[in-house]
Amino acid sequence: MPMPDATQSAFHAALRGAPLPPGLIADQPDAARRMAVYRNNVAVSLGQALAARFPVIARLVGPAFFAALARAYLAQDPPRNPVLAEWGAGFAAFLAGFPPLSDWPYMADVARIEHARGRAFHAPDAAPLPPAMLAGADPDRLRLILHPSVTVLRLDHPAVAIWAVNQPGAAPAPLPQGPQIALILRDLAFNVPVEALPPADAALIEALQQGAPLARAVPPGHDPTPRLVALMRQGAVIGVHAP
Repeated sequence: MPMPDATQSAFHAALRGAPLPPGLIADQPDAARRMAVYRNNVAVSLGQALAARFPVIARLVGPAFFAALARAYLAQDPPRNPVLAEWGAGFAAFLAGFPPLSDWPYMADVARIEHARGRAFHAPDAAPLPPAMLAGADPDRLRLILHPSVTVLRLDHPAVAIWAVNQPGAAPAPLPQGPQIALILRDLAFNVPVEALPPADAALIEALQQGAPLARAVPPGHDPTPRLVALMRQGAVIGVHAP
């Protein structure tokens, strides 16, 4: 028999340090000790899940710091449902406001990349559009539909480069200066690459996502062909809007 909603709420609150809910079978001192053990186990497990979701952040700050960081985040933004893959949407904003990381403001941008990668990996499936379907299409009327995994992130720091040099086996490389724009998508092999986008390509993709016809989506003086070919090869173009 499932627990009543009030009991569930009281139990969840107890996991965050509130008094034990009434009606526990064990005597109160023993129940308090057991709850403390269970509370710690839950915090450790959720911290490990968060580290798996944000591995570059975990690498950048180290295991001990990340464990403390995860507990602080858990206290502020606990999971709202059992699907832990959906937890962490507020992690980047949390990092941006976390005083011990104030000297490393790029952390929030790296977390935005990692969260977007997770969302892209779990995005709904959609079959790519056969290139022949675009033959002879009028660019003034052609409105491409991009895969739901496609995400453009405008970042304040060179976070794409920071993310890349912190991948397993990556060689050290000098970091560029200034902000970067990230393109994140799930390709046909179910990989989720992260690419630094030129501003014109970013504007093109954003305009297509907003439903603009191809002719209007292309920035002045920009050749969209290389980016469109790359998107087609990655399976990121899945259809066209009806006229």
